[in-house]
Amino acid sequence: MVTVPFFCPDVAPLKKNPVFLYAGDNFQKPNPFNPDVIVALDPIMEKKLDALGVMISQFAEGGANGSADLLPAGDADKQQKRHQQVRENFKRRQQGIAERFRSKLGEWYSEDQAAHVKFAEAFEVCEYGARPNKDELKRLFPFFEK
Repeated sequence: MVTVPFFCPDVAPLKKNPVFLYAGDNFQKPNPFNPDVIVALDPIMEKKLDALGVMISQFAEGGANGSADLLPAGDADKQQKRHQQVRENFKRRQQGIAERFRSKLGEWYSEDQAAHVKFAEAFEVCEYGARPNKDELKRLFPFFEK
């Protein structure tokens, strides 16, 4: 829709469709997640956890199916425990991705680096946008070794 003229009259349409990326999930139907690129998060994991921690309604309160009761007002101890629980949940998630797609990490990092990645994020190119090849993905993710 970002390339459709007059869809959003206040914004000019893009001339070229951008790359859209799916983040991983565990759904199997209609298609299981099949990542095209895996990114090691080890160097920035604490920053990611800090950033997620300030999105209170999305994570500490549980998001769309959550409740403000998950983060009880006026109880600093319980709030701190909830924030720590959210951090630990995300650490486990990113560790699980690193393990699940360990072989795919080897396509983007040296064998030794891939073997030692503790936290990772995986992305699949969405067919609705531009479809970059591996060299184009390296340009979009410029921290990969040349």
